[in-house]
Amino acid sequence: MSAAGARRRVAIGVGGGVVLLAALDAYVITTIVVTVVKDLGIPVNRLERLTPVLTGFLLGYVAAMPLLGQLSDRFGRRPLLQACLLVFAAGSVLTALEHQEHAVAWLTAGRVVQGLAGGALLPVTMALAGDLWDAHRRPVVLGAVGAAQELGSVLGPLYGVAVLEIAGDWRWIFWINVPVALLAMVAVHLTVPGGRPAGLEKQGVDWLGGLLLALGLGLLVGGLYNPDPEKSALPSWGLPVVAAGLVALAAFVLWEIKARTRLFDLAGVRRGPLLATLGVSLLSGAALMVTLVDVVLVAQTLLKKDTVDGALLLTRFLVALPVAALAGGLVARRVGERWPMVAGMALSAVGYLLIAAWPADLAGASYGPLPRLDTDLVLTGFGLGLVIAPVSSAVLRLVPAARHGVASAAVVVARMMGMLLGIAALSGWGFHRFHALTADLQMPLPFMMSKAEFTKELARYQAAVQDALRTEYQEIFWITAGLCVVGALLALAAPSGRNDAETSHSSPGHLLTR
Repeated sequence: MSAAGARRRVAIGVGGGVVLLAALDAYVITTIVVTVVKDLGIPVNRLERLTPVLTGFLLGYVAAMPLLGQLSDRFGRRPLLQACLLVFAAGSVLTALEHQEHAVAWLTAGRVVQGLAGGALLPVTMALAGDLWDAHRRPVVLGAVGAAQELGSVLGPLYGVAVLEIAGDWRWIFWINVPVALLAMVAVHLTVPGGRPAGLEKQGVDWLGGLLLALGLGLLVGGLYNPDPEKSALPSWGLPVVAAGLVALAAFVLWEIKARTRLFDLAGVRRGPLLATLGVSLLSGAALMVTLVDVVLVAQTLLKKDTVDGALLLTRFLVALPVAALAGGLVARRVGERWPMVAGMALSAVGYLLIAAWPADLAGASYGPLPRLDTDLVLTGFGLGLVIAPVSSAVLRLVPAARHGVASAAVVVARMMGMLLGIAALSGWGFHRFHALTADLQMPLPFMMSKAEFTKELARYQAAVQDALRTEYQEIFWITAGLCVVGALLALAAPSGRNDAETSHSSPGHLLTR
């Protein structure tokens, strides 16, 4: 191995490490939701009050990512990674210092700051891979970076539970981030090339475009958040706020058409294949977040598992993601990007249909010698993981190398926007459906009836609640399967990779010589 080859492998390895750090915090909250809710004094049947904490990180992640990707094109990968790691540490401190009186607002603010900083780590690392490897070898490297991101989704839920079990306080999850982020800054300084992509040294930064995009996404999420789902799926302010968000996004599109310096410069790019590929990323993100939240809820509400067992159940799905991310990169290198995307989305659609059909006696269900629960979750996770590297590779193939930072950001923005809007919309709708399904149920009281009658009525009530939960989850997974089918159809319009000309003409490794 040449010295230059060794240096670029070390650089991408460090980049993968910071990606893993951000990914851990993106998913760490999913398995400790019930613990946090109880600690903050929120009733367990009002989980919707913690939705802003779940969406806050994703909102910050998505809103800042395109602008940060463009800044990395302008100023270089190394300074952006270091600045974002510093702000990430500050956001972790803010989250750990949660104030009991305004707990949800404080936690949400901390998570938004963490997300704003974490929003650069994945796309800048993906862009670094585009800087250092040519189009033929790039899918495998991107698969490895994607696997680091998905490893965070595997370890994040387990990491949260482990720290909670050892330290006894979920706040330590965020205190630990501070020294880790500072060490990562040192590693980035020593290993990541300090040069800038050729051709954009004098390129401006589209601040207004970034602000309009952030405003539009923030309004959409705010309009979809419903603190009182018993009355309706959307809050009273939902429609006007969502409409305002759509207006802001329309203004963003118009600005991007007319502006000299654009956040997403599509000049010379084939827009049809690009938008189709980004659509696949968005829909796979929505499916992923629904799974992360609802599988844990299924475990804790239907299967009566505790926090640790709920996290362990989710690992069936999560372990398949990084394995499939690497496999997707290898397959894309041989046959192009289109068919791994189609196969992955179709496979995940089948998986969600199987999950939606889970029987009441799920613990005893099987496919011959294979436990049904494990098999369905692994199948679904493998399908979603298979699209990760081909999506990133296809987008980088379609845009010039000088715009790899913002292009990589677009991939992750699409995915995270799917996660963000998917969990906001489906949670609001799911909570509303549950309240509608249980509206006529009356909790039996141990008055005016014998102990035997009360026991019988209580069992009937609990069975009805379980049926309502099962119906709610079933409908959510049906919708998710439909999203995956749409994703498979969109993938047919993505670039094949085998016959498409590479639009990047820069030589790999050019940053290492600067």
